[in-house]
Amino acid sequence: MYLICGFSDMIDGEAARKTGTVSKFGARLDTASDFVFALVCCIKILPLLHLPLWLWMWIALVALTKIFNIAVVFIRKKKLLSIHSALNKTTGFALFLLPLSLTFAEAVYSAAMICVLATVAVMQEVYFVAKGQEVL
Repeated sequence: MYLICGFSDMIDGEAARKTGTVSKFGARLDTASDFVFALVCCIKILPLLHLPLWLWMWIALVALTKIFNIAVVFIRKKKLLSIHSALNKTTGFALFLLPLSLTFAEAVYSAAMICVLATVAVMQEVYFVAKGQEVL
């Protein structure tokens, strides 16, 4: 079920664009589903990994920065939006693959690689928010 939900969450926006069925409601629903997917992963999967404290702190810092970015965009535009950059999508895909990577890599290394990717993505978000650029 996890694989089906995660995969459909990643391709729904692309399918809507290709079929010309993009809507404001769909875009908001996509943002909400991305948030729920990430939250469920954090709640259900990460506690099973027995990660060191420094990695938990890194995850928390990235999450707080993402929340800050969403809050700034909300204050400026009065809309609940998140940035859908290629880096954010890549990070989401890496998070989706995390349980599968545990068959051949230690959890600390897999999670740290995702944290590096998430950090670069969130710094790109900070740049976009600071410049007032539109959501990609």
